[in-house]
Amino acid sequence: MTRTVLFVHSSNEMFGADRILLQVIESLAGRPDLRAEVWLPDDVEAAADSVEAHLRAAGIAVRVLPLPVLRRRELTIARLPGLAARALRFWGRVVRTRPVAVYCATSALLIAAPLARVACVRTVILHNQEIWSGGEARILGLLAGWCTHAIAISESARASLLGRVRTRSRTIMNAVPDVLQPAPRPIPPGERPLRFLIASRWNAWKGHGTLLEAWEKLGAAAGRLVIVGSPPEVGIGVDVPAMVARLSHPDTVDVVGQVAGITEHLDRADVLLVPSDDPEPFGLVAVEAFSRYRPVIASDAGGVTEIVTSGRNGLLFPPRDADALAELLRTLTVERAAELGRAGRSDYEAHYSVPRYLAEFARFWAEVIPVPTQSRRYSA
Repeated sequence: MTRTVLFVHSSNEMFGADRILLQVIESLAGRPDLRAEVWLPDDVEAAADSVEAHLRAAGIAVRVLPLPVLRRRELTIARLPGLAARALRFWGRVVRTRPVAVYCATSALLIAAPLARVACVRTVILHNQEIWSGGEARILGLLAGWCTHAIAISESARASLLGRVRTRSRTIMNAVPDVLQPAPRPIPPGERPLRFLIASRWNAWKGHGTLLEAWEKLGAAAGRLVIVGSPPEVGIGVDVPAMVARLSHPDTVDVVGQVAGITEHLDRADVLLVPSDDPEPFGLVAVEAFSRYRPVIASDAGGVTEIVTSGRNGLLFPPRDADALAELLRTLTVERAAELGRAGRSDYEAHYSVPRYLAEFARFWAEVIPVPTQSRRYSA
């Protein structure tokens, strides 16, 4: 008998958490006794390149529904009745679906944990892709206490967990595919200005202000900066084009906007920048850079520090320190960047490949949802 693993997710784009969801579902390929069903929220518009489209193309059952997502805009007295109504409808759908497990793909859907347990779902899993902090951490910790298992994307994310869920957690580091067309190539040699790339949502905490302040300090000799991304779907954003326009030399910066993939831009760049003002839970884009022989300059906080080793595969600077970042940008050479990039590629192959990730998740599924005895006899 095929059993359903219900995945509930809080977005419909193709950023980090969306891409990781696809890989987690792919890890079920070796379990014919399990089928994935995905519920996506109806309160956000599907991106042009959406996780919904990728799931449907893969033949995965998908429903777009009013989910009880913990968004800041919903946590007001006026909106709480609507959140409660969505929670009640969610519970009813879970009862009717009767999944063997409910998988909360982000902490934003932790309301699903107690609702699933009350609906008699024995296995409830949190994939923690955030660093919890402040009062939110206490609320999330209470909700996560209903989870039977938790996976964190970094030790930094795992350390932020509060309450009983931390004792039920483990860390599985994210992975990115090794794009072979075009083949990854080391940074070409030569004496020239470096080409820098930042690729992220334009959230206020992503450090665009710190980066552009550092860039301004470099003046006309800054080299080239390419900014890929777009304003966030939810949360506080910054007006990146306006910030660039205020620079003394805006002609040294190219604002590309949103793209379907960044491989082409990584290959054209020499260095990836992750200048986040607040700690990154992981930093998937840093692993992408390593896969293309590109080093990373990142702020020294959060999960990205578990990926970037300063002086080996990249360089680190104190968060929000534009002077320190400017000094790194000013003194890095093409030769040194190429050396760091080669080490990054080696680390990618050793620690961040998709086959490694799928194997770790296959072991996880075998542990939390054992193969039925009848299926074992059949497969033998």
